[in-house]
Amino acid sequence: MEKVLSDKKAIFLFVFPAFVVFAMVVIIPIFFSAYYSTLDWNGIGKSTFIGIQNYVNLFVNNKDGFAMAIKNSFLVAFFSVFVQVPLALILALVISKGIKGEGFFRTVYFIPVIISTTVIGQLWMKIYQPKHGMLNKLLEIAGLDSLQRNWLATPQTAMASVLFVIIWQYIGYHMLLLYSGIKAIPGDIYEAAEVDGATNFQKAARITIPLIAPMIKVCVTFALIGSLKTFDLIYVLTKGGPIHATEVPTTLMFSNIFLQNKYGYGSAMSIFIILECLLFTVFINKVFKAESITY
Repeated sequence: MEKVLSDKKAIFLFVFPAFVVFAMVVIIPIFFSAYYSTLDWNGIGKSTFIGIQNYVNLFVNNKDGFAMAIKNSFLVAFFSVFVQVPLALILALVISKGIKGEGFFRTVYFIPVIISTTVIGQLWMKIYQPKHGMLNKLLEIAGLDSLQRNWLATPQTAMASVLFVIIWQYIGYHMLLLYSGIKAIPGDIYEAAEVDGATNFQKAARITIPLIAPMIKVCVTFALIGSLKTFDLIYVLTKGGPIHATEVPTTLMFSNIFLQNKYGYGSAMSIFIILECLLFTVFINKVFKAESITY
């Protein structure tokens, strides 16, 4: 094994095929999108080079709700990082303590992750359905008829309704990652802490969380990047409506490219999403690097 790892030709032989696939699926399409973003093109006919005009239209002459889409994407990112991940961490800390039914709870919380997002969207559309949906029926049974809403068709409640589903679906994913990190911590460390009189909270704050910081970083990165490029669930639930209330850059990009045939303008949005994800990834790495130095 050591000989293989020290053999540069062997490393190249194993890595190069994966790199070719990665280049064809990710890198080359990004460059093509960057080129298309400089064109006035409907995706079929003749294209016209217009330089950065699509980006000017995107940020300066914005008339199609792109500013609202960015705001909504930041809102999803905020709740994914500061609500979804902390809740997943709490669940992981509780379940990893060896509670009764540990395997059952671990599986149940992870089930929404493995279900198709389209199925999840259709399920919650039934729950939010204004006349016969479970949510409004429960409010009716509880005598809270005044709180009944058309949850996905009302601008004031649509985004909150979508956010709840997004957070609910992926809590189990982050919980399982954090759970695996906690389980990898040697039990001797906790035993020594108990001898010193440490409480469960102190053990979690001083031992568990610092030791699983790399896994927390992974979860924060996945949650942030996933939220910035979320599309399918929002498209199934609301298609970005009503009145752009749940619009995010990905749904707007889809609408411009495939429904309005603005291929160049939509490609400019895709480049923005890519750069946005890269910048936030760099920011997260710097934050966690600073935290590791503090520890």
